[in-house]
Amino acid sequence: MKTISAFVAAVALAASIGAVPAQAQQGRGDQQSARAEMQAGRILPIRDIERRIIPRMEQGDEYIGFEYDPTAQAYRLKFIRNGRMIWVDVDAQTARILRVSR
Repeated sequence: MKTISAFVAAVALAASIGAVPAQAQQGRGDQQSARAEMQAGRILPIRDIERRIIPRMEQGDEYIGFEYDPTAQAYRLKFIRNGRMIWVDVDAQTARILRVSR
């Protein structure tokens, strides 16, 4: 019985380790998509988006980083406020805030 439990645990660990590189690959793919879209002039650079959005956030909000959604052509900026995550979805072409999720 202990052998079966150890085997199941080893298989579960191996499966979870294999998933991490795939997620990391997707993140790099999103960044590559954003870079290609920006270089083609279809979206604004993330630094321009950050310069417009970060000052509009409340005092004390901590900026964590961003993700890019190539399908929606939108950036998702991530902040922490009082221990809670806040996501700000921004149109990558216009820098218009699309949605704020708390």
